Amino acid sequence: MKLSLTDATSGGHLLLLNDGQYFDRFFYGRDGANKYFSMVWNRGEQQTVTIDGEPIVFPHQTILPLMFNQSFSFERTSDLTAWQFNREFYCIIDHDSEVSCVGFLFGLGTNLFIKLDDASQQKMELLLNMFVSEMNTPDNVQNDMLVMLLKRLIITVTQLAKSEYIPDQRQNNERFNMIRKFNLLVEGNFHNEHSVNFYAQKLNKSPKTLSNLFALFNQKSPIQMIQERIIIEAKRLLYYTDKSVKEITYELGFEDPAYFCNFFKRHTSYPPLAYRNKKEKTEREKITISGE
Repeated sequence: MKLSLTDATSGGHLLLLNDGQYFDRFFYGRDGANKYFSMVWNRGEQQTVTIDGEPIVFPHQTILPLMFNQSFSFERTSDLTAWQFNREFYCIIDHDSEVSCVGFLFGLGTNLFIKLDDASQQKMELLLNMFVSEMNTPDNVQNDMLVMLLKRLIITVTQLAKSEYIPDQRQNNERFNMIRKFNLLVEGNFHNEHSVNFYAQKLNKSPKTLSNLFALFNQKSPIQMIQERIIIEAKRLLYYTDKSVKEITYELGFEDPAYFCNFFKRHTSYPPLAYRNKKEKTEREKITISGE
């Protein structure tokens, strides 16, 4: 089943895929213009999701939020339910005061797998049925109703994620919001700004204060978050584009290709071209095996 809503005036899109509708995404390929945020619910057994070329275990009864600039494919889409929307339909940045998910569900830099207990599964089933009903009821309030349901979905998943990942929410919520703001700043500036000091100044905090905040929530250090975001983008550019190492060097804010190559190798154990060749070889082997 695939249901969709398009707002011709705003260019907003909302998609609901359920029970067998195949879908994937290649941001640097054929569908890069379709900048959908995704919320994917694995209702079946554990399977593998490949995100930006890296296979990851997708556990049973978990929800995986995916950014619009992530490429992905799934082992079995028949077990999945997915909601996809673009910022024209609902802008999570403009409405962060409503849903509080930016820099956490989306833009954290790491993939969150949010577990659903029995009660949460029932809540998600109810939301899914409401979505299906509204998307099959075209009338003059359909768009408003679906925006309301999408907000409810995001808020529900955010609350579940916070209960799993944030200790003592009442005491630490404001502190965690600072981490969310940091993550959002990194997402918008990592191509050019690589120092913790830049982000600390933007947040009116000292680098040490930021480091202490990240340690409080058992997060990686700020400099690790910045560097890992750069590495993720470098891997994407090497894997999905034919850009040269020199082009990627400058695109990611480095002045010296040799320095960038050393930086990449330090974090991945591979020089950039070796990483690209390794991925290409892996893809060829997959094609050969599937064709046998």
